[in-house]
Amino acid sequence: MIELVSAERCIGCNICVKVCPTNVFDKTDHAPVIKRQEDCQTCFICEAYCPVDALYVSPYADEAVPVDEEGLAADGILGSWRATIGWGPGRTKLAAVDKTPFINRILPARPIRAAGISDVGSPTTG
Repeated sequence: MIELVSAERCIGCNICVKVCPTNVFDKTDHAPVIKRQEDCQTCFICEAYCPVDALYVSPYADEAVPVDEEGLAADGILGSWRATIGWGPGRTKLAAVDKTPFINRILPARPIRAAGISDVGSPTTG
């Protein structure tokens, strides 16, 4: 559940307000305010989209937990979901390191093409 918007880090872009699927935030002149915390679905979208890592979403979806901004920042947890998925300059994208073979289970097998034959602009023959 969303627990913190860091007024110190926030740049007032309001991206979190725009991307939240359950309208948890109210827009202000600077840092958005968490107004409907109980509506948070713990989807982490707001934290992922925050360009300055100013948000903290607790993985505990059903209960609010006390948080300490300084402690979260010192431990590297503030905005950590964005870092985990590799969003942001200089970060390794999660897809680049994901070795999960699940996609092979749902995609049809690739057709084997004869060497030297281009399928660009030509119909596939059996």
